[in-house]
Amino acid sequence: MNATEPHRRWWPRSVRARTALAAASAAAVILVSIGWWVHRDVYRESTQIAEGQAQAQLLALVDQLEEGVVPVRRSTVPYEVVATDRRAAVAYGGGMEEFDPGTRHVLPAPPKAELPAPPDDGAAWGYTTRPMRIPARHDSEPGDRFGKDGGTYLVMYDDVRADELSSDRVAALGVAADAQLRVYVVVLPHAAEDIAGAITEATDRRLLRAGLVSLVLIAAVAYFAVRIALRPVEAIRVLTASVTANDPRERVTVPAAGHEISALATTINTTLQRLDNAAAQQRRFVADAAHELRSPLTTLLASLEVALAYPERTDWPAAATTAARQTRRLQALTEDLLLLARLDTRSPMAGPETVDMTALACRLTEQYPLNERPLTLTCDSTAPAPAHGNPDECERLLRNLIDNAARHAAHRIQITVRNQDAWVVLTVHDDGPGVPAEDAERIFERFVRLDDARSRDQGGTGLGLAIARDLAHRHRGTLTLTPQTLGACFELRLPQAPTPAEK
Repeated sequence: MNATEPHRRWWPRSVRARTALAAASAAAVILVSIGWWVHRDVYRESTQIAEGQAQAQLLALVDQLEEGVVPVRRSTVPYEVVATDRRAAVAYGGGMEEFDPGTRHVLPAPPKAELPAPPDDGAAWGYTTRPMRIPARHDSEPGDRFGKDGGTYLVMYDDVRADELSSDRVAALGVAADAQLRVYVVVLPHAAEDIAGAITEATDRRLLRAGLVSLVLIAAVAYFAVRIALRPVEAIRVLTASVTANDPRERVTVPAAGHEISALATTINTTLQRLDNAAAQQRRFVADAAHELRSPLTTLLASLEVALAYPERTDWPAAATTAARQTRRLQALTEDLLLLARLDTRSPMAGPETVDMTALACRLTEQYPLNERPLTLTCDSTAPAPAHGNPDECERLLRNLIDNAARHAAHRIQITVRNQDAWVVLTVHDDGPGVPAEDAERIFERFVRLDDARSRDQGGTGLGLAIARDLAHRHRGTLTLTPQTLGACFELRLPQAPTPAEK
């Protein structure tokens, strides 16, 4: 948790507890959804059972009428049999007596039968189902099947033609010979609820108990599973907490299984290795810097102490010249160290300016002092070569390359600049002894000098090539040593900038 983020009291801080709570919450949502679905499915099945009972009752009533038998009133399903041109119901039961249909039928009578009767096509028995309005009652009592205000119910009905029955059966039913009878069966909602009640109540109890047990088990399994999974993370935390700046050599044990924690351990080991390398490089840098600074300081202090000890025998102009030379060397070394420190803390250039590398190379070629040694410095390029970069830093980079070439060249230094694809390629080639292949990368390290025989006064600080490469990387470019049969050739690549005509 972020230190600035306010802690929520209701939310546990432990990852194990959070995972267990999240798993239990997700399981609760799933179990409630399943319970709701089961409840609805049981109710739907119960409704189908109630409709099946009503259908069976309808079929039984039709069979009784076709046999000339008047159905009895005792029935589990409300029903009513009405006939054409008859005010009272032929038969009723199952709660329809609450409407007193003995004097008047409740449900509408069917129309007169079509004469002659349509031929029997042998089709299977069928019935009609539709919602119908039951009239309101003013004398309802508690426990009646139908409410005081009536209501709309699902009703199944089928017709029986009296002219298709024998005269004895028609007489037994008490209807006219040309009448049409209609059998109504009412499907009450509470019938399905009564059927579903016993099932859903037991099902809900079992689901509730199973759900609570499942939630506890899921939360416990999630808690202990995460606890076991986080053991390597805890070991990594303990070990990384023991890493200090003085002893960054500790490494995390990578688990054998190739999962995310293995990747985390590998990443931490890589990070620790980079920190170790950076610390070692810093220690080497400080030691080398101290060593480089000690040499001119020792020379300067020795010359001044000798001059002060024997002032009458001291050649003061020579002593001053020596002191000035060592001071200049200290100044150059200090400036190089400060520049390296700035480069280490600065990010690559985001919006650089445009520098014509050809014009810069030609200007440095003309201005470079070659008084101490008879060297020839030439620039063979004339075509513009615009590159993205800071003018001062690009000049420092190129000047360092020329300084390095001037210290090792025998007679000649050649600079070439060309445009290649999306790069500006600049090379500085000298005809000196060259660099061994095994030292092609080592020469870019800080304070590295391959010529140990030369004096330090003439050999430079050992930071020029390191600064040049850092400047090249800062400009999103590269600086490498290309193989040559004679001398050393340094190749600089910088991103090419569009010319004014292309903008």
